[in-house]
Amino acid sequence: MPDLTRVEPIALLPTQAGCAVFLGDGEKVISFFIDPSIGVSINAVLAGQKPERPLTHDLFLMTLEAFGAQLQRVVIVDMQEEVYFARVIFQVENEIQEKKIVELDARPSDSIALAVRVNAPIYVVTSLWESLTDVAETLEEMRRESEDS
Repeated sequence: MPDLTRVEPIALLPTQAGCAVFLGDGEKVISFFIDPSIGVSINAVLAGQKPERPLTHDLFLMTLEAFGAQLQRVVIVDMQEEVYFARVIFQVENEIQEKKIVELDARPSDSIALAVRVNAPIYVVTSLWESLTDVAETLEEMRRESEDS
């Protein structure tokens, strides 16, 4: 497995393009845009809100857990032409106690929505992380603008 940098979602802010998610490791911040509905889903979990009925990400996790799968981690693995790629890694144990690791391709937004629901760690491949621009100043600027309006 490549070197990984652990990150946390530190902000989700509305933008004209939808929703910007900001991930940070305590020293650096990156961002990318996601669908507003997934941003709402992530924000609700981070705010400790529980929907009356399961949302799509909840249903997906409940289904996998019913089959013995537990989300272990999320890894953002690549970026091509401003599009990020992620992998979700599950540990699966069946009724005869056989264990295996299942790795699935996923959008980072869906991956983060799953991870925050079960407190699974989120990582970025370190070589990718190091190549990305720090947008901490942009985040602070956006926060100031939202406070002023």
